[in-house]
Amino acid sequence: MRITSGRAIVLGGLTVGFLDGLDAVIFFGLRGVSPVRIGQAIAAGLLGPASFQGGTGTALVGLGLHFVVATCIVTVFVLASRRLPDLAHRPFLWGPLYGIIAYLGMNYVVIPLSAASNNPKPAIVILNGVLIHIVGVGIPAALWARAGRFQPGIASSAPQRASSQ
Repeated sequence: MRITSGRAIVLGGLTVGFLDGLDAVIFFGLRGVSPVRIGQAIAAGLLGPASFQGGTGTALVGLGLHFVVATCIVTVFVLASRRLPDLAHRPFLWGPLYGIIAYLGMNYVVIPLSAASNNPKPAIVILNGVLIHIVGVGIPAALWARAGRFQPGIASSAPQRASSQ
């Protein structure tokens, strides 16, 4: 499948946002947390603790932010793969590593700098977070980068077959 980089970024952002969000709804839902509360927790990064008083409205803000962040994560990988083509050519090597980097960046840089509280997390929450970032963030980002690696109308670096005449 060959698509433009822009389309790879949009579809990748949607894919990563969906998979990571689905994981959150299932994982935290099994622990009694509602999807609205999950969205509010995401919105707390921008709005602070007041997000938990905003009802469905702040949950929707959180949902929107979640997809913006997912798209930004995919954008970084897609753009990096343009400078380092091996990233897109080996998605099952670089994708999981990128997922771990994305997890560390979100949990040790972005969240601490946000308005959200950054309480210590139980080991099971950390394990789930790392695993979903490997499987649902890094690998899909790498696969979409690979799909967008060859833009229609632009010559690729792949060898061309000689035509038989």
